[in-house]
Amino acid sequence: MKIAFIGLGNMGGPMALNLHKAGHTLSAFDLSKDACAKFAADGLPIAASAAATLEGAEVVVSMLPASAHVEGLYLGSNGQPGILEQIAPGTLVIDSSTIAAATSRKVAEAAAKRGVAVIDAPVSGGTGGAIAGTLTFMVGGSEADLERARPVLEKMGANIFHAGAAGAGQTAKICNNMLLGILMIGTSEAIALGVANGLDPKVLSEIMRRSSGGNWALEKYNPLPGVMDTAPASKNYAGGFGTDLMLKDLGLAQENAAAVRASTPLGGLARNLYAAHSLAGHGALDFSSVIKLVQTKT
Repeated sequence: MKIAFIGLGNMGGPMALNLHKAGHTLSAFDLSKDACAKFAADGLPIAASAAATLEGAEVVVSMLPASAHVEGLYLGSNGQPGILEQIAPGTLVIDSSTIAAATSRKVAEAAAKRGVAVIDAPVSGGTGGAIAGTLTFMVGGSEADLERARPVLEKMGANIFHAGAAGAGQTAKICNNMLLGILMIGTSEAIALGVANGLDPKVLSEIMRRSSGGNWALEKYNPLPGVMDTAPASKNYAGGFGTDLMLKDLGLAQENAAAVRASTPLGGLARNLYAAHSLAGHGALDFSSVIKLVQTKT
């Protein structure tokens, strides 16, 4: 299958490589020259522009940072046209960015008028899941379009869920990430409290992991350096899922909650804590670095 892949960041790059390794014919692009050079060195064919990836493409996959980037890419911005005008009718678009559900619906509606199918398919699983091809996809769109996308999604992920109509994948993703942000803060507080009392963080983490406090952060992503070798915390909080990205997702959750008049007090508090952490200069660090907010200073 000929696939155009736009967005080669910490998540998108490994996802594109997995499609390439699976035998699909890719044409990829990112605004970052460094990202393009990095994945070109791994054998990924790089195009000169986003529009240039589209030639002969049956599927377009995008993995971009925010709503404005997705809307700008497909619908245009600042007087510049988007690539939707150049996508051939019958093409399938898979947008795996985490953005506002309203933006996903706006792009899908515009694409439908041109005979182009769009599904929103944000992911969970982190950079490790992107590299291993074990991501979870939360899909919004029609059943038929999901089935068209499934052979592509299966090369990047291990779990594929149909959340509902256009935008539903985004809603599922912000619910998941709101919970993740809350859990990471709670896990950080508990570990920091134990360490302040002289407990061994590895022992405490294992106790909680196997007890009623067990959660994904304790299983896969311990926030304290040295406890889990594979976690970003043990790599100076480099890579992974950035604090500013978590802050963006928590903001999306709060915007959505306000729109539907849902009560999310812990989500709001988590957003404020991540905002404070970002303002303290930690926005580029992995979101698990939020433990710095609650650690006892020595």
